[in-house]
Amino acid sequence: MTDAQPTAVEGRPIQSTYIVEPSSNHTHSLILLHGLGSNGEKFGSELIKTAICSDGQSLPVLLPGARFIFPTAKRRRSSAFGRSKLTQWFDVVSLDDPAHRQHTQVKGLEESLHEILKLVNQEIDKVSAQSVLIGGLSQGSAMAAICLLYLHFPVGGFIGMSGWLPYRNDIDDALGDNASEDDIFEEENPFDTSSCTTTDDQEPIFKVVDFVRDLLGGDNQSPSQNALATPVFLGHGSADEKIAIELGENARSTLQRAGFKVSWVAYQGQGHWYKVPEEVDDIVAFMRKDMKWTVGNI
Repeated sequence: MTDAQPTAVEGRPIQSTYIVEPSSNHTHSLILLHGLGSNGEKFGSELIKTAICSDGQSLPVLLPGARFIFPTAKRRRSSAFGRSKLTQWFDVVSLDDPAHRQHTQVKGLEESLHEILKLVNQEIDKVSAQSVLIGGLSQGSAMAAICLLYLHFPVGGFIGMSGWLPYRNDIDDALGDNASEDDIFEEENPFDTSSCTTTDDQEPIFKVVDFVRDLLGGDNQSPSQNALATPVFLGHGSADEKIAIELGENARSTLQRAGFKVSWVAYQGQGHWYKVPEEVDDIVAFMRKDMKWTVGNI
């Protein structure tokens, strides 16, 4: 039997993080983020109950050594819903166009990022980084994607369901930016040859991480090329009425440009949720094939 209970994490209220403890020795950790207006317990308890494979097995049964961690976002004023206070990882003005007035997102993104990274580091202290998965649903997927791009090392995997990539247009611009500081200041400093590396010489992942850290305040620790080793799964319903499938497709395109290996599946007729059992089957297959996790008896 799994042990589901609210748990305090790094000074947050005891109700804020919902954890399902492993039924055997702790070998893996999954950190999964809820969508706008939800909370860790609501999202987590429903996922544990309903995310069933076509063979009838649940994720805790298939991963008996896994610790499932469902944190809860802070309550923030929502620009998209008349300034009502909602649990949200960051403010967003429009779900149809998340890039609209996106400067409102920065404070929440930064606060939530550092909270989630604390969770990631706590779990890495218990199991290896390769045994940690991050991801989420809807805005939780968007928030987790920013965490993925901030990390300077790979984790076991990323799963995004019905989500998008915040600041995607700006990240695309950063990936396509061929101008360098040497070019900009060439006339003022024509004899300076101290730096021969231009941004055009940078690997795409470095450009992305530089952008995210400039936006959200990062340390000076340079990412390694092997950060790209984190495999990515993105699933999205073709009939999603809240987050258009085009936003998911755009996230896939940008992550691929950055250098990630992305597994993308569109579910015909599916709305704003994960599709049971097809998407659960695909996630389990992704864990086995791309993440190299031992799942179930296979």
